[in-house]
Order: sequence, then structure tokens, then C-alpha cells
Amino acid sequence: MAYIQSYKKQPVCIFCEAPDQADGVENLIVFRGHRAYVILNRFPYTSGHMMIVPYAHTDALEALDSEARTEIMELITKSIQVVQDVYRPEGYNAGINLGEAAGAGIKEHLHFHVVPRWLGDTNFMSSLGNTRVLPESLDVTYQRVRGAFEKRI
Repeated sequence: MAYIQSYKKQPVCIFCEAPDQADGVENLIVFRGHRAYVILNRFPYTSGHMMIVPYAHTDALEALDSEARTEIMELITKSIQVVQDVYRPEGYNAGINLGEAAGAGIKEHLHFHVVPRWLGDTNFMSSLGNTRVLPESLDVTYQRVRGAFEKRI
């Protein structure tokens, strides 16, 4: 919890800034496409929680060209395949939160979530203790997921 509370919101868009950095555990980008990229969620709900982010800074799906929307759908599909290879979840939440009222944490730059799910993965720690428990660190998740993407290219 201290890690999350110590996080300071940046004045620049983190989704615009991340692609300018070298790939690694610092920026968490596991795959780069032509119009969008796949990045691990820094505050994941479960291990393997990824986001597919267009390079274009927009909060509106309709502002993206059809090629970007098509590539995003392909990256969502590829992300699910990678997570299946690595974690073998029993289900997925995949989608987008458009706007603050819909739950968008970063409403200025749209992004899609792929969240692996297992039966019973919402336990008392998150429900009552307001704490998330992950079985591995982001460093380990990054290495596993990045390696799986590389095998699928």
C-alpha cells in the first residue's frame, strides 16, 4: 500500500511518455505495434494484467483511425493468447473504461485492459482488507510475458 500511496501523478501523460523509454521493467512495455503497444499495469488486479494503448493521445475511440482500432483488437487477442500461455487463467476481463464516470483511472488517454481471472480470485484481502495480493513481482511478470510475446512474433 505504501508503494501505491507514494506514487505521484505526473503532469505529462504516462501513456505518451512510456514509448519514449527503452523497453524493460522501468517502462513495462512488453510489445510494440505500429499504432499501439502492450504494457503491464503498474498496479495490477492480477498477475498478467496488461493494457493495450494507442500511441495517439486521445480519450475518444472514434478519434482513432480504423487501422489503429484494428491493430488494438489484434493486440488484445495476442495478449489473451500470451496470458493463456503463461498463466492458464480460467477466464478474462477485457475491455475499456471511457471517461471518469466509467472508471477510467487515466481518462485523458484511452487504453484497453486484459485481466486474467481465476475462480475465487476476489478474496477477503481485496474485499475487506483493501489490499491486493499478487503471487509474483512485476519484474518476474515482465520477463515471463515479454518472453511469451517474443515466441509468438
